[in-house]
Amino acid sequence: MEAGGRGMGLKLHLVTKHLAIQKGERKMEKKIVYVDMDGVLADFDGAVEALEGAGNEGPLDEVEGLFLDLDPLPNAIAAFHTLAEKYDVYILSTGPWNNPSAWSDKLLWVKKHLPELGTKRLILSHNKHLNAGDYLIDDRLKNGAEKFTGELLHCGTEKYPDWKSVLNYLM
Repeated sequence: MEAGGRGMGLKLHLVTKHLAIQKGERKMEKKIVYVDMDGVLADFDGAVEALEGAGNEGPLDEVEGLFLDLDPLPNAIAAFHTLAEKYDVYILSTGPWNNPSAWSDKLLWVKKHLPELGTKRLILSHNKHLNAGDYLIDDRLKNGAEKFTGELLHCGTEKYPDWKSVLNYLM
């Protein structure tokens, strides 16, 4: 009876030690930050305004090639680099369903503007809430952003009007 008791104590000690090691390893992992592309990294609104000014009508997010030539928003690329120093950073974006070129254009945009840091860090999804992470930086409350289980930093709002405010909070 006594031997069984000691064996159980040893097992409990090993399990406790294992859990403590796991907790320690978790503390060393970087937190995950997802950054939306359109309206956060890239100037989607500026591109749409240019299309409207040129007389285009209809769903402008369905214009082929629109997402390929978006300009980066001010300070966005530098902010992505800054976040990558402290966090595990991914681009989490949505491509319009009726614009297949948007999906490949977004990949090419990342390769152009974030060639090293963006490599294999682009996630395209209509269900952003399915991604597990600590923070989502997004300008809209659609495509699952409103249901994200981590903390949503809603860009373009009074609390987070620009990249400076986002970095002040996260860094």
